[in-house]
Amino acid sequence: MAYDEFLADRARQVLKQKSVFFEEKKMMGGLCYMVDDKMCFGMHIDKNTNSSLFMARVGTDQYENALSKPHCTEMTFTGRSMKGYVFVSAEGIDSDKDLESWIQMCLDFNPLAKSSKKRKPKKK
Repeated sequence: MAYDEFLADRARQVLKQKSVFFEEKKMMGGLCYMVDDKMCFGMHIDKNTNSSLFMARVGTDQYENALSKPHCTEMTFTGRSMKGYVFVSAEGIDSDKDLESWIQMCLDFNPLAKSSKKRKPKKK
């Protein structure tokens, strides 16, 4: 699991300043932040460039708006874009103000997001 620990610390600080209860889960090759048992945002290291990527869950209504922002691209894990999710490169979250803005966009969408179904434990 590869992610930028400094970026993770910065994200924690933003959430704590906003008094948001969150959980961290290592998944999708990086670290995801869960709010209300739903993935809100995450981060990992781009294997091609070895730089940090911020994964933002912004929803389909804000998807095009998010893509119009500098340093933002479609999120493509499997070779096809995932609508409602975007990647923000390290340059796009370099300042605390920019990181806070992206986190706030994710938090704004979070109440509208659907929870993933919890998997039942496998029977032995």
